[in-house]
Amino acid sequence: MKPHNFHPTVLREYDVRGIVGETLGVDDAAALGRALATMIKGDGGQSIAVGRDGRLSSPELEAALVDGILSAGVDVIRVGLGPTPMLYYSVFALDADGGVMITGSHNPANYNGFKMMRGKASCFGADIQALGEIARNANYAIGSGAARDEDMLPPYVDRMLQDYEGGEFKIAWDAGNGAAGEAIAALVPRLRGSHELLYTDIDGSFPNHHPDPTEPENLEDLQALVRDKGLDMGIAFDGDGDRIGAIDSKGRIVWGDQLLSILARDVLADEPGATIIADVKASQVLFDQIAAMGGTPLMWRTGHSLIKTKMIETKSPLAGEMSGHIFFKHKYYGFDDALYAAVRLINAVAASGKSLTELYDELPEVINTPEMRFPVDEERKFDVVTEVVDRLRARGANFNDIDGARVNTADGWWLLRASNTQAVLVARCEAATEEGLARLRKELEAELQASGVALPR
Repeated sequence: MKPHNFHPTVLREYDVRGIVGETLGVDDAAALGRALATMIKGDGGQSIAVGRDGRLSSPELEAALVDGILSAGVDVIRVGLGPTPMLYYSVFALDADGGVMITGSHNPANYNGFKMMRGKASCFGADIQALGEIARNANYAIGSGAARDEDMLPPYVDRMLQDYEGGEFKIAWDAGNGAAGEAIAALVPRLRGSHELLYTDIDGSFPNHHPDPTEPENLEDLQALVRDKGLDMGIAFDGDGDRIGAIDSKGRIVWGDQLLSILARDVLADEPGATIIADVKASQVLFDQIAAMGGTPLMWRTGHSLIKTKMIETKSPLAGEMSGHIFFKHKYYGFDDALYAAVRLINAVAASGKSLTELYDELPEVINTPEMRFPVDEERKFDVVTEVVDRLRARGANFNDIDGARVNTADGWWLLRASNTQAVLVARCEAATEEGLARLRKELEAELQASGVALPR
């Protein structure tokens, strides 16, 4: 077999992702399959579960990936079309030795990629670079694996219901034409209350809105439905079903750190003092609330693989990110699953005896920006962060550099980090006053301009 070189931008920190036909294609999928199978075989494994999302390019990438795995002498269990967490669940339920999900997640429709598991844990960081090295040297195992199909949607939906405790709520669900649509349509009729469904048809062209619940404009249809029908809440999903978005009865967005605060109460009641992890983009209010509830707050790097690994290290039962990745080890497997998070959110609201709107109203008020994104070339974005960190260090600023720079001032804090999934820098500011927030934004913008980053209007 020939050596294979991946485009330098596709081997990322916690997945493989690129633009189909430009930086990523079927040859990459086949090489990745051979390389991952070689790694799994070296671990003593013999089977890899494979799933795919609804993107138009996913079937051909899946076929090439499977061929690559089989050619290395490892068996494939095809679990079919569905959300990424269904693939994760399949690795546990079928006791597979690894897993691959073909998905572009929340990226534009012309992107696609691969999220991988090595054993029951994430394949990321140095492991992904090692896959590139195996392919580059054509150092593949050789053999002839066997493939079979397993319909994992019914058992996956059954597993969602195992921990469902219920509540008579009126809920709107927006699948965004993403890969979770069929699973949501199967789950919702088995829940109590009344439910309205939006865009559950899986369509990789995303004809109604982009499937990214962190962008407010993508929640407008859900907000309108909740408002027009007088519903209690709305729940939205990203393109591959591992990130959740939520709104209350007034149409207000309940951000990832706010959801984590609501979900943490029940978990900490069951596991007092437990470590609850949130990423560097989360509000200081969340960390303070976790401590006030008797938990141990831990700020960690953004990235689903990084969070999952830290959960194992700290034996954390719950973690979350601003982006809507929610990870339950409490009663579950420790991976990010938006459908399961939705079920647990319903439980938490029901257990509180209040509405989601009332729980939102009880959250401490802070003044902050939403997640801001500044377009920067893939090859440049990490360099910009390094330059900013160097300047902060040179002037003795108070900052945390576990993931980019989270800078603390008398006004509050601001964050700048490079996205691992898009060609953008991500920023956020939080302060006690509007005047303080303006000062934080000005300081952030000065750092961006010093590194030649153009500020959007």
